[in-house]
Amino acid sequence: MIKPKVGRMFLATCVGSFFILILYFQNISRSASEQISGRNSFPVKSGRSPLQTLQENDQLEQSAVQATLQGRRELLEETCHTHTRKRRVLGPEDLRHLIVDDKHKLLYCYVPKVACTNWKRVMMVLTGNGRYREPLAIPANEAHVAGNLRSLSEYSTAEINKRLRTYLKFVFVREPFERLVSAYRNKFTRSYNTAFHKRYGTKIIRRHRADPQAEALEKGNDVSFEEFVYYLVDPQTQREEPFNEHWERVHSLCHPCLIHYDVVGKYETLAQDSRYILKLAGAEGEVKFPATSKSTRTTGDMAAKFFDNISPFYQKKLFNLYRMDFLLFNYSVPGYLKLR
Repeated sequence: MIKPKVGRMFLATCVGSFFILILYFQNISRSASEQISGRNSFPVKSGRSPLQTLQENDQLEQSAVQATLQGRRELLEETCHTHTRKRRVLGPEDLRHLIVDDKHKLLYCYVPKVACTNWKRVMMVLTGNGRYREPLAIPANEAHVAGNLRSLSEYSTAEINKRLRTYLKFVFVREPFERLVSAYRNKFTRSYNTAFHKRYGTKIIRRHRADPQAEALEKGNDVSFEEFVYYLVDPQTQREEPFNEHWERVHSLCHPCLIHYDVVGKYETLAQDSRYILKLAGAEGEVKFPATSKSTRTTGDMAAKFFDNISPFYQKKLFNLYRMDFLLFNYSVPGYLKLR
């Protein structure tokens, strides 16, 4: 009785996922006449979607922001073509990180530790029908509540394909090791993150600390960065379960070699890239992307200090683990690494 139902669901998933692959190749083969051009301040014509605005801008002179974003997209496509040999089927679980705004025709793939709290707040304003007006007035924990925003995985196969074909798809990325150190600092050095300490800290200490104290085994609240690295590169870790989203690789969360992203924003240029996306959506009058505080953010210099106690052997293993994110999004090998 159950088998036919499962079979039909699998077929629907495969059909929808196969369309995703077709969409990607259709997008990367667009003619030069469809590539973006025009100055950064442009009107959004009535009935025009953000994707149409991106592809069919009437003005001819390309702005610096547009040129940068086009370069990122082309490099991503080229790197995918060079380094990706196998094409796999995407299922609904692969689309959970894609947030949908049907009003403005946007698809946003959120990546933890890359301003995703503020972008979720912005998406709540855009999709809230007037319920929210100011992003920073939305509590951070509310921005992460399941159900406040719709995921692409919640739609039918036909609805998924339509949105992938016609909506503007964007993602924000960050230097991989700065993001990793940021995740470690937030989840393992903050006293209030007891859930992470219990869920992951106790396991890391039990497996990667010699002669752990009983209190550490119980609370898991004093994991060192070195122990965290051992946990990440341990093959047993991913055999047991997928990485937590806060340290999962961007290419595994958002599948940029299977889904064609129209805009690849970067944490390093967060403000200008966010403004550009909101202009494409015709939403700059509805919401402003919040200014971020730089006093506590994880920088490259800060990340370098965390790697001081990591041996070259484990530095290389960790780099190999995150290598595709460095390649896909054009981040240089950090100068503080000793890979030779």
